[in-house]
Amino acid sequence: MGRTDHATRMLSGWAVGTPGPMRTGPLLPAHRPMAAPGPDELLLEVEACGVCRTDLHLAEGDLTPHRPSTIPGHEIVGRVASVGETVSTFRLGDRAGGAWLRGTCGTCRYCSAGRENLCPGSTYTGWDKDGGFADLVLVPEAFAYRLPETQDAALLAPLLCAGIIGYRSLRRSALPPGGRLGIYGFGASAHLAAQVALAEGATVHVMTRSAQARELATSLGASSVGGAYDSPPEPLDSAILFAPVGDLVPVALEALDRSGTLAIAGIHLSDIPVLNYQRHLFQERNLRSVTSNTRQDGREFLELAERIGIQVTVSRYPLNRADQALTDLAADRVNGAAVLTSD
Repeated sequence: MGRTDHATRMLSGWAVGTPGPMRTGPLLPAHRPMAAPGPDELLLEVEACGVCRTDLHLAEGDLTPHRPSTIPGHEIVGRVASVGETVSTFRLGDRAGGAWLRGTCGTCRYCSAGRENLCPGSTYTGWDKDGGFADLVLVPEAFAYRLPETQDAALLAPLLCAGIIGYRSLRRSALPPGGRLGIYGFGASAHLAAQVALAEGATVHVMTRSAQARELATSLGASSVGGAYDSPPEPLDSAILFAPVGDLVPVALEALDRSGTLAIAGIHLSDIPVLNYQRHLFQERNLRSVTSNTRQDGREFLELAERIGIQVTVSRYPLNRADQALTDLAADRVNGAAVLTSD
């Protein structure tokens, strides 16, 4: 496959130093030697990397770092610059994507049952290994996605986590055909999941504190928009909580119709208040979490996104403004998805 030696190349990007609020400057410039890819790895020259709320949780310390000075970023679009000796499905110059799930054991009972997202030995891009807030990144071939060659890289990047997790969250919400879906929080993941639900015939109601996000939801076809704690105009068959706010769990549960399901999409959530059984759970209402994704989720979603022509709304930042992108995300100043670009 034409492996090229990049052992002496220098990586430039951003790493998490001491986690804390963005005002404390947890993201620091990183310059370090870039190793050549391992036997089963791709070395990508990064074209664009989405900025996920998980990256913010890692920078601010809501998620405990798994290693020091980790480079965040797991919505990576890049070109193959070098390949390991066993790589067989990608060639130099191909466009490839790296996502959150970076590795699994492949043999545990969860992997064997098609639930690799629950693998106890799973590893994650930008948490266990360096991610895409840099100009170079290593991605295992088995966990890389082949991406369209000619589309704008910045519009592809959010699909690789915001889109995939939104898709899994939608499926976990058990939305029936033609059902009524409530979405709490309307950022990167929510605005993509909403389009899938709408394309499949759902009625979508959006509750979010951001006026800009409410405008986006309306433009995409939401039947109603309101504040984060508002009641939707009708009972919901399903709901997805994208905002990492535990106070919204009872609000969303109370909005469900009988046998409705609430899926919590985030990797981090503030504490959930005490629930009242009669108001929040009785009548067979269901509460579900969402944990990572499988590669099958990724393949299904990327095929679906191309088929329905999903519209990705992005706020672009050059790589050297990664700290500003996370600061804006923390302050809810990002419309749609924030994306770092190489140009």
